[in-house]
Order: sequence, then C-alpha cells, then structure tokens
Amino acid sequence: MRHRAAPLALSALLLAAGCTSSGGGADGGDAEPAKAATAAPGERLTVVADAEPVAAAVSASRALFEESGVAVVAPAGDTAATLLASSAAVGLGVPLLLDPEGEGSDDAVATELDRLGAGTVLAVGTETAPGDAEVVSVPATADAVAAATGLDLADADPVPAGGEAAAVAALEPDAPAALRPEDAGEPAGGEASGEPAGGEASGELPEVERGEPLETTVVLADGDPAALAGVATARAAGARVHVTEGQADPRSSGDVVEAVAGADTVVALGAAFGAEEGLDWKLETAATGTQLPGGGQLLFPEHFMVALYGHPGTASLGVLGEQDVQASIQRARDHAAPYEALVPDATVVPSFEIIATVASAFPTDGNDYSFETPVDELRPWVEAAGAAGLYVVIDLQPGRADFVSQAELYRPLLELPYVGLALDPEWRLAPNEVHLTQIGSVGIEEVNRVVTWLADLTREKRLPQKLLVLHQFRVDMIPDRAQVDLSRDELAVMVHVDGQGSQPAKQDTWRVLQGVGPQGLNWGWKNFYDEDVPMLTPEETIAQVSPRPQLITYQ
Repeated sequence: MRHRAAPLALSALLLAAGCTSSGGGADGGDAEPAKAATAAPGERLTVVADAEPVAAAVSASRALFEESGVAVVAPAGDTAATLLASSAAVGLGVPLLLDPEGEGSDDAVATELDRLGAGTVLAVGTETAPGDAEVVSVPATADAVAAATGLDLADADPVPAGGEAAAVAALEPDAPAALRPEDAGEPAGGEASGEPAGGEASGELPEVERGEPLETTVVLADGDPAALAGVATARAAGARVHVTEGQADPRSSGDVVEAVAGADTVVALGAAFGAEEGLDWKLETAATGTQLPGGGQLLFPEHFMVALYGHPGTASLGVLGEQDVQASIQRARDHAAPYEALVPDATVVPSFEIIATVASAFPTDGNDYSFETPVDELRPWVEAAGAAGLYVVIDLQPGRADFVSQAELYRPLLELPYVGLALDPEWRLAPNEVHLTQIGSVGIEEVNRVVTWLADLTREKRLPQKLLVLHQFRVDMIPDRAQVDLSRDELAVMVHVDGQGSQPAKQDTWRVLQGVGPQGLNWGWKNFYDEDVPMLTPEETIAQVSPRPQLITYQ
C-alpha cells in the first residue's frame, strides 16, 4: 500500500464552495477523473449470501461494479467508521469494502481492489488498506470525511442499533447524510473511534466519474449487519435497495413485490436468502406484481380473514345466500369491520367461502351425490368479490367423487390470484355411503394429492400463496392428519374447526383438534348464528379462542 501526504487545501475549498460530488484532484482538477463503471448482474437473480461481512462486501462489489478507480475501505466491526464510509461510498459512487484486521492484509479485498482497478483507496477510521493502491486515510469523523471527499456532510444523523441497513439503504447519492451510531456522540465517530473531531487526511482523492445508475436492478437486503457494506455499494451503484427485516421470501411484502415487479435483475443480499428454499420461483412469482387482498403475496400472519359461508341464492346453506352479491359483499365488510380494532397486527380481509359442489341426499349425475355448480354461475360472484377486495374460497362437498377431480372442475376460478380452496370431509362419502346417514371422511393420501395439485397450479401460474382449508370437527374425519404435507410454500394449509353448539363443547373440539398436529398449520373458527349457544361476539371470539385463528367464518 502507498500513502500520499498532500495537503487538504483543494478539498477544503470544494467543501466551502458547497461541492457535493467528489473530492478534487491534487493538481487542481487537471488530472483525469477516476472512472467508476457499474454493471448489472448477468443473471435474473444473484444471491450474495456470505455470512461474513468482509466476504459479503467483496461479493456485492463484484456483482455491481465493473471497475472503480477509487474505492472506500473501513475496518470490519467498527460500526461508526462503516456508517461514515457508507456515506462516502454512496456520495462518490464507488464500492465499499471492509478490512478484517484493520492492518491492510486481506488477500480477498486486495484482489477485489485490483479487479476494480482502484488506484486510490479512501480508508475511513484506519490508516491502511489491502493491496498496492495509494491510501488516503481519514479519521472516522464527519468533518474529516467531508473534507477529504468534498461531500456536504455537515450534520450527522443518528442511527439506532439494528437500523443500520435501513439507514444506508435510504442514502441518496446526490446528497448523502453523515451517519453515526445513535450512542456514538458528536461528532460522528469521533469518540467511538478514538479520533479527534475533524482531523486531516493523509492525502487527496481524485475526482470520481460516476457510473451509470443501475435503475432497473433491485437489491433485497435481509437487514443483517453483515451485509451493511454491500448495501452501501448497491446505493453507490444506483440500485434500489429494499430492506426486508429478516424476511427472505420476496412475496412477503407488498413493497418488495412492487419493487421486483419493475426490476430487470435482483440481487438478494444476506445469509437469510441463501437459506431460503425456492427463492428463484418465489422471486418470479413476486415479479408478477400481483398482490392478495390486503397486500403482499403471503397469507399469514399478515392477514386475518372474516368470511361469509354459503351458496349463492340458497339461504338455507348459509348467510352468503341470504342476499345478492353486492349486499353479500357489504355484509362481509360489516362482519369484518369490528375485528380491525381487535387484530391490530394484521390486515383484516373480508371474504367469501362459496359452496361450489353441494352435497345431495339423492343420486346425481354420475351417482356421486354431489351437485356441481357450473363455473359460469359462480364466476360473477367470485369476480365481483375480487374486484371489491375480498378473498374467495371455493368449497367442495364431493359426495362419492374425489376432491382432486372436483377441484379440477374449478381450475378457471382457482387460477385467479384471490381464490383458495376448501375441502369438506364431512361430505366425502365412501362408495356405498349416503349423506345424513354417515359422516364422511377423507384419507390423508387424497388430501396430499390436493396439496400437490393446487401447489403445482399456483407455481405454474405464478400466483400469490393460496389458502387450502380442511374442514374438520371430528378427528376421524381426516385420519392421519399429522401427515399432511406442509412442505409446499405455495400454500397456506388451514384446519377449520366446524364444531357447533355450546361454547364449552366447541372449546373441547378446538382443544382436541389442536392436539393432533402437525406443527405449522393455520387455524380457522366458525361462528354459527342458529346452532351456537350462544354465538360469540367478535370481542369474545378474539378473547376466548386461543391460539387466535387466522380465519373466522360466519354461517
């Protein structure tokens, strides 16, 4: 490494003149500017999952920069220095790397500086940097970094612990803030780094010619401090950065869905993304931009549903059929409204559960004891509900038919992004059984065939996560339910407890079914107007039903 010991006169003049682009050259501006060239990743998705901060910084630089005559280096583990170095890197438009020992001896960093063609390194909070570039070292103070770079860093913004990634992601290249840890005191980094306020640099930076901003590249950062330097490099390259706060599934946030929908390339920055199974197809699903009612593409715990149950035009099958579609939409909203104050940590979504195939006490076509409503009769209800922001569940009472065959009949509706599926084993008959004589049941093998069918459909059509409801009020309705397949992230599988009668009896049913497993199921509860003694109010439902369900249905 080489150090230059030139005065700071030109940088100081630039700062005084309000220059906010870069440091000046030692020759007063006659020297050719150092060039920075960005480069969008060659792949649609690039995962930078290094758990170690130094390696993560190097990988981010490789992913986003083709060359850079100037780079910034900070000592790894020094938050104050890294935050100020982030301000410098974003303001200059150059990568930020980390020195693991603060001794300038890391081979990987030296190799990356050489690949970039970095002739000059701004070392913030350290006197050295790996490799053979000329080093301009400055104390980790806002005044010193501003003087060396020509950036206007007059005020230092405090950054709370854990909020470092979000603060750096918010930096604007045109006017980066001076960032410091919330508890570091003033001036930024001065006390924390042991350096005096202000301070002089050991040399001067050349002017930097910024690369083209990567406006169609989105960087998703998991918020891990290990990726902090990579976030700064992404902002320096002009990429948009979204901090996911530990969520590695890009479907989880409406903001992320919107961001990746407009991106040509995506960089997933953080160890959490490396551990996310199926990240590629989840990204492609998010990239459609399609969102669930209430936002995002994942159902729970982000959403809380309140549904009307029944069959259109048939009041005897539930409250959904007691009025026309527009009145049903309003009634669903009215039922959902009281829960908004009771469930403040989720978005309350009014919903329909529409019985699509209705159990028959008499033989029907095909002798399956199930009346299959034509898709064209249900579509107006489904589409009106979707247009109004409701979620819709298609309910199957298959009689002697099997669930997969009946689900296939409603594929055109299930291809809509706001439509899920419910299986009602009470009405699943064996070959010689009839309704109202036997209570039906379904084997776990058939349930898992539905899981596979619906999950495959969801992935193929790049749809938001779908709800699969399993209605149950007796354990033997779904034998071996503990073996239900919960491995498909395309679905949120729910057991909907349909017990009716006295509240103690309903609570016993809830408790018994909760004990069956497996872990990871979602849960629904049904309130019956006529059969419950008494029917719970919304307040009582939330207070008395534990754990809290994610779906409350009214029948």
